Amino acid sequence: MTRMRPKRPPPMTNISTSNPLAPGSVSAATAARSKSSKRCCCRSGGASLLVAIVAISALFFLWVTWKWTRTPPPSTQLYTFDIVNEFPHDPDAFTQARSRSPSSSFSDDVLSIGLVYGGNETLFESTGLYSKSSVREVLLQTGKVMVSHQMDASFFGEGLTLFGERLYQVTWLTNTGFIYDRHNIREKDRFTHPMSDGWGLATDGKILYATDGTSTLYHLDPQTLKEIRRVTVKYNDHEIPFLNELEYVDGEVWANVWQVWQLVPLNLYRNVNYLMVQTDCIARISHEDGKVLSWIALHELRYMISSNDLQGLMRSGYTRIDVLNGIAWDDQKKRLFVTGKLWPKLYQIKFRPVTDRLNRRIEDLCYP
Repeated sequence: MTRMRPKRPPPMTNISTSNPLAPGSVSAATAARSKSSKRCCCRSGGASLLVAIVAISALFFLWVTWKWTRTPPPSTQLYTFDIVNEFPHDPDAFTQARSRSPSSSFSDDVLSIGLVYGGNETLFESTGLYSKSSVREVLLQTGKVMVSHQMDASFFGEGLTLFGERLYQVTWLTNTGFIYDRHNIREKDRFTHPMSDGWGLATDGKILYATDGTSTLYHLDPQTLKEIRRVTVKYNDHEIPFLNELEYVDGEVWANVWQVWQLVPLNLYRNVNYLMVQTDCIARISHEDGKVLSWIALHELRYMISSNDLQGLMRSGYTRIDVLNGIAWDDQKKRLFVTGKLWPKLYQIKFRPVTDRLNRRIEDLCYP
């Protein structure tokens, strides 16, 4: 059926749906396009949101991939370890040496702080805690304390090194150090060093290297104990603080790193927090410029201590062993010894380079 035209044109105020050129009119096509545009806008907004989500997901994936596959600088090699031998390391050894009673309990445990190889299968060890600090000579094979010197109760023993026939020791939170005769561990002298706090101590036979818990490695004159120079220890151009026990090994200064700052997103919507995390890492440092040459991760070592060894500690009220703290190097036989605070064992280890890509996590463990 054919529609009849109206006899009279509709008033101009009416909206025509047939003549797109009519003044003030909107065609059906235009109206359709308007509706279509609204739908497209909605769809466009949804598409934009989808694109944004995909982009964020892609960036997150790339970040995770980078995190797990990133490699250290070409000059930096990461290492893990193998156990060569293990020896008794009684955290109550000082109490036994003082009382000469083999039945002494763990009730007066002390912390191993500084360790140095003395030759002839002996070690010299500095122990910490106020009223319990000591310097002692220990047989490697048995852990027996041969000679011991109890420090004044007001000092907390820290790093120890052997320079010639003398033992040098620094103390925590003071600039006071001690010199002992290596043969009987009798105090021969006291000295004042330029650091406000003593942590680690080592020597290459010419100068002393010392740390104060910061990222600074001090070079000290062994005769005057004056500062010769200092370097800032860095890895990837970032300072490495909390340098602790030191040892000089084949031209490098090795340091236990006590703690690191680790990024922990405790509240993703408000802020990001940092936590202090203890490490069982050794940084191999160039004493010339302070550059960290490589890392050795020993985190798995503490979990190799047997349950029987740990039971003695638990009976005395300790719930776990403490952080790695103690490096000794036998330069003649090229043997490396390590132990920790409250560790019932001392280990001879050898380190090996990491080849498995997943084990590149060592860098995250030592420097998150």
